[in-house]
Amino acid sequence: MDTILDIKGLRKTFGSVVALDKVDVHVTRANIHFIVGENGAGKSTMMKVISGVYPHGSYEGQVFYNGQECKFQNIRESEKAGIVIIHQELALSPYLSIYENLFLGNERKKGWLIDWDQTYIDAREVLAKVGITEDLATPVNKLSVAKQQLIEIAKALSKNAKVLILDEPTSSLNEEDSANLLELLKNLKKEGVTIIMISHKLNEVMSIADEITIIRDGETIEYINLHEKQIDVNYIVKGMVGRELTSMYPSRTPNIGQTMLKLSNYTVKHPIFADRTIINNAQMEVKAGEIVGLAGLVGSGRTELMLSIFGRSLSPDVVGDVEFDGKKVDFRSAKEAIANGMIYVSEDRKDLGLVLIQTIKNNASYSSLPLLSNKFGVVDDAEEFRQADAMRVAMRIKTPHLDQIVGNLSGGNQQKVVLARCLMAKPKLLIIDEPTRGIDVGAKNEIYKIMNDFVAQGNAIIMISSELPEVLGMTDRVYVMDKGRIKGEMATKDASQEAIMKLAVA
Repeated sequence: MDTILDIKGLRKTFGSVVALDKVDVHVTRANIHFIVGENGAGKSTMMKVISGVYPHGSYEGQVFYNGQECKFQNIRESEKAGIVIIHQELALSPYLSIYENLFLGNERKKGWLIDWDQTYIDAREVLAKVGITEDLATPVNKLSVAKQQLIEIAKALSKNAKVLILDEPTSSLNEEDSANLLELLKNLKKEGVTIIMISHKLNEVMSIADEITIIRDGETIEYINLHEKQIDVNYIVKGMVGRELTSMYPSRTPNIGQTMLKLSNYTVKHPIFADRTIINNAQMEVKAGEIVGLAGLVGSGRTELMLSIFGRSLSPDVVGDVEFDGKKVDFRSAKEAIANGMIYVSEDRKDLGLVLIQTIKNNASYSSLPLLSNKFGVVDDAEEFRQADAMRVAMRIKTPHLDQIVGNLSGGNQQKVVLARCLMAKPKLLIIDEPTRGIDVGAKNEIYKIMNDFVAQGNAIIMISSELPEVLGMTDRVYVMDKGRIKGEMATKDASQEAIMKLAVA
């Protein structure tokens, strides 16, 4: 076995918190090696050690690359050696062009000046390898997330990457774009590039992996060579969570009540271009005690519809009727919607759902401060702590204390903090957008149980999800959208992935 990367006895701590302990990983040259584990298992921390984000001396253990011990002090040193990492949050400058982004920090120069002619020539060559055919002068913010992901890979190739590390590269992509990216990675492997990848999508792990390392609670649980040992998804799940998940989607017996939300002839105009319609004549009904799915392709209008309902957060130009909790309403702000029992969980938890530099306690209480304050607007600190701590326990947020900075938590625990913030506001209707994006199977199962408990109390949920198995596993009814229109509705028991996709692309 030709080992290109060998990690031995890796240990990394942050104060009293042990992120990695006794981690051993062996990566074979020109293979696709997946690192799998629950959120908080230490996967991203390990990648940052390998790539020099955490410099040599800040951890215990050894990292060997091509037989030589690595002592990288920064990411530039690892890139110079041929190890390039692509983080989950893409590091592109949105207003620069494709070719400017491609060599940002790695400019083609003639003396002290940038050689733009050579930059353009080199950009065209490397972008052809990843299938980018757009005008190279196009600003990156005009491209889809899938195209931006390809540009990040092209950046890595332009640095002559021998080992390419990808952290959740498909978490924001639809199924077609994910499949195209995985095919690209297989082609790079054929060209001799070693791929190390973190992913929570176990089906894609099984489709292209040569090797898997399972990590749990900061320790290596098992190394698996898929050319020598045949396993299934359930085997990986058991290794990740330390137990068998008998059902990914917990069972629930619906107790359907009265209508909670009803939309009639609901139309939303573009906030800038008055001649454009974002949502066209939507008809929708949600009842107490049920989870209603909102399916459709990216760009179909699902998020836009929900944001417009949530206090006209998308556009003030709305016509049609909204009935909520038995009466006609016209919420003009998110604050008004929350005060009346409606709350929205964004798909972008880091930018729109959390204040990453604040504590768990503060983030959990932001939406419920009016309920925690006296008539003079003074927050009852003791009650704030009590309720936030009760949420921490109920949601099994992994943290040593409530004063932990949210930005230091894993993705799954951050999502639980977002849900804690919303539930502390005591809503009747929870609108949740992509509830488990970038979250491991164990955390998904826990979040699904939280959702079931919420509707069992007589509340309702509207769930936007691009994962059709999740839609079919969690909802009672499904609405399908395309181009700003609701194309159809079906009971989940009668639905299938094929039936949903047929409506979504009709």
